[in-house]
Amino acid sequence: MNKKIVFLTGTRADFGKLKSLIEISNKNFEVHLFATGMHMDKKYGYTVKEIEKCGYKNIFKFINHDASSMMDITLSRTIEGFANYIHLVQPDLIIIHGDRIEALAGATVGALNNILVAHIEGGEVSGTVDELIRHAVSKLSHIHLVANDEAKKRLIQMGENAESIYIIGSPDMDAMLSEDLPTIDEVKNNYEINFEKYAVSMFHPVTTEYDTMDEYANEYIKALEESNLNYIIIYPNNDKGSEFILNKIKRVEQNNKFRIFPSVRFEAFLVLLKNAQFIIGNSSAGIREAPYYGIPTVNVGTRQNGRTSNPDIINTTYNSTSIINAIQEAKVKKVTPRHLFGDGKSDEKFFQIISSQELWNTPKQKIFSDF
Repeated sequence: MNKKIVFLTGTRADFGKLKSLIEISNKNFEVHLFATGMHMDKKYGYTVKEIEKCGYKNIFKFINHDASSMMDITLSRTIEGFANYIHLVQPDLIIIHGDRIEALAGATVGALNNILVAHIEGGEVSGTVDELIRHAVSKLSHIHLVANDEAKKRLIQMGENAESIYIIGSPDMDAMLSEDLPTIDEVKNNYEINFEKYAVSMFHPVTTEYDTMDEYANEYIKALEESNLNYIIIYPNNDKGSEFILNKIKRVEQNNKFRIFPSVRFEAFLVLLKNAQFIIGNSSAGIREAPYYGIPTVNVGTRQNGRTSNPDIINTTYNSTSIINAIQEAKVKKVTPRHLFGDGKSDEKFFQIISSQELWNTPKQKIFSDF
């Protein structure tokens, strides 16, 4: 099928979820990648190099922010940069993921240029401005590739046509079940991790709680220090408030109980998670990936509010005492693996969908479907 597809990626996380879909699309489509956001930031590991290592032919790199950029300014820059790129490439389909401002930019440009937009993992809820962005992206998108039936029902409730919604699971499950993942010894050697036992820490800013984020970050790092356990800390995303968290992380840089990384390759991260005592923070990895591996999650604060009703997840406030108590519980908690977001065959389902004429016949003029 002689069609041109553009994948837009702005973070290490969304590239990890898009990778299997990119790989399988290369079989029968002309694939282009627009890499921006955190991928282009040296402070966060300049992760576009991980995309380049995959050997893809058509990678366009675009810097959409600097150290002083606010989220709205970054959004406007991304829209301008992506629009200029789209006018040059003239794709038939734009594929975006999740709830980042890069996805919002991609959906906006596609909608205003009469290009089909497919949104991956719409119809989900979370506890910050991310949820507003996710739903806005869904309303601007023509095609929805969702993780489960619950997400599909939400999109229908939002007025989306059921015929434009396809359940494919969460594509990161494809990587989780891959036989090509490195061993834990390989990962530890590569990242110079000497811990026998450890927990994974990923704590992101909550943009709607900016005024108290410095205090929350202090309580969080204080709890990790006082627990006296080993931690692999991965930098937060670059949302407003990340500077508070990064400043507190600096406090433990010389502490031999901590190994700190701006970024970790997605496949390596999965292996570290699978072999961890638990994961702590407020990353969606604690909601989606950790339960699949049967790894306990300490979910701190409000960022993932409403994301799951999994009773195995230990929810806690930002108070350090509350976090320490949750850590003690996580150390001994036994979790039964839960497969809530697909069966690891998202790429196959995705390829079948984009290879069908039905998808390419999707109307570009959207009509609200009354519930």
